[in-house]
Amino acid sequence: MTQILHSIKSKILSTNTQPLVSVIIPCYNYGRYLHKAIESVLAQTYIHYEIIVVDDGSTDNSRDVAKKYGMVTYIFQSNAGLAAARNKGIENSNGQFIVFLDADDWLCPTALEINSAKISNNNKIAFVSGASQKVNKANEVLDQTCSIVDSDHYKNMLEGNYIGMIATIMFQRWIFDFFTYDTSLKVCEDYDLYLKICKIHPVIHHQQIIAVYFIHDTNMSCNVPLMLDRVLFILNNQKLRSLDQSENDSLNNGKQIWKDYYCNEIYKEFLSKPFETLPYRKSKLKTLALNNAPLFLKVSTALSKRFIKNKYNNILSSTKNAPLLNQIKMGDFDRIEPFSKEFGYDRGGPVDRYYIENFLKKNNHFIKGRVLEVGDNDYTLRFGGNKIERSEILHVDASNADATYVGDLSDAPMLTDDTFDCIILTQTLHLIYNHHKALATCYRILKQGGTLILTVPGITQIDQGEWHENWLWSFTGTVIKRMLEETFYKNNITVNTHGNVLAATAFLFGMGAPELKQTQLDYHDLHYQVIITAIAIK
Repeated sequence: MTQILHSIKSKILSTNTQPLVSVIIPCYNYGRYLHKAIESVLAQTYIHYEIIVVDDGSTDNSRDVAKKYGMVTYIFQSNAGLAAARNKGIENSNGQFIVFLDADDWLCPTALEINSAKISNNNKIAFVSGASQKVNKANEVLDQTCSIVDSDHYKNMLEGNYIGMIATIMFQRWIFDFFTYDTSLKVCEDYDLYLKICKIHPVIHHQQIIAVYFIHDTNMSCNVPLMLDRVLFILNNQKLRSLDQSENDSLNNGKQIWKDYYCNEIYKEFLSKPFETLPYRKSKLKTLALNNAPLFLKVSTALSKRFIKNKYNNILSSTKNAPLLNQIKMGDFDRIEPFSKEFGYDRGGPVDRYYIENFLKKNNHFIKGRVLEVGDNDYTLRFGGNKIERSEILHVDASNADATYVGDLSDAPMLTDDTFDCIILTQTLHLIYNHHKALATCYRILKQGGTLILTVPGITQIDQGEWHENWLWSFTGTVIKRMLEETFYKNNITVNTHGNVLAATAFLFGMGAPELKQTQLDYHDLHYQVIITAIAIK
């Protein structure tokens, strides 16, 4: 029946005056799904199209499936990723309009007819997009993406990918004279392209269902930590464009919206599935820890109740109740290897971060105006909220795309005097050899009345990964106070220490903060300083 339909359409095409639509189907080892994608194009009510399958180095039967269909142009390339496959399809296409259909999805029968009718008579419109459905293996509709966006498409796109599915889009061919897919992006390359286009060119969006997104276990979007990381990377790149205030507000809103969305997806997954069966367990916990502290604590607490069998009671008792000599029961601590070499990230989150984030929350009234944070601006945005007028990042690595400034804080002539209302310098000073000069730089670039918010490690593991060679110092509250007094007026300095013998021991062994009781974490013993915090006002 399909071949008969091909023959009928071929005869009609010989006299057809409709614009040609190129449907490009990238495929990497999705031969088991490819036939349905192809046949969804063959079933279109709009008949003037070509089908191009770009095989991105598949080792399954993708080639055989594509070759069964006479109308399909089959192109093979060595595995280079989805973005490169789409670019290859563009290069080998002939249509005035272009549609990208993933090999595991399919088009609704009227998809090309609906979208071509909306774009054919307006060459200035860069693309038209519509609605989509999500279905599972049982062909049950799980969700429907049907956003109403009639204006301000760029700002709406900053606040979330209102399109949702690339197959719902029909592009004008001329747009690819100016843009191609960024092959350095392994995910979210479509979102990156939408933002680039919407910033400059008019687009339209409607609510008619165009395509179906098939949910299965190997969807790339299942890797939530990777998706969130790349979305935030792409959004931060928008800072390189000329954004007005409303666009900048949408950008900041969008980053928070994406964080909330993906973190809630992780949280729902933790609630619905056994922890040990989840892929990317460690990275999902880290994603929660960095982007949504309340959900992270909920998950960590749940995991602690589920997995932690040994409870340490009466830790805060005085030494008069200590066991007699040679009668101490070591229990789980009777080992020379820690429970975790990841600072406890893989056991619910580090002990030191409990103190750091409580300190930032308590002093968030200082995080306002123009703020500089070293490394990234997560704490700026999380604790500064709407008090932030301008968030900037200093990073030592020039390859970091998020950095506003690149350089060493101890030698930073690019940072001008009297510039910032607040500097957030958490867990960084121990990586700087000339730490005295780094504090002097902080004083120099703060405005009068500006605040340095500082945390440094005391009793700690030393990183065994990226920062091993750069881990130079540990501090005490006394030395931090003396160092700050060399630059700041001593009456404008507040230094505190945090921790106790249990917290320090737990941190060294790599236990997670949720494995301790809050009363155990909050007990203060200045002789066991896990974290030192400081506020210094210029």
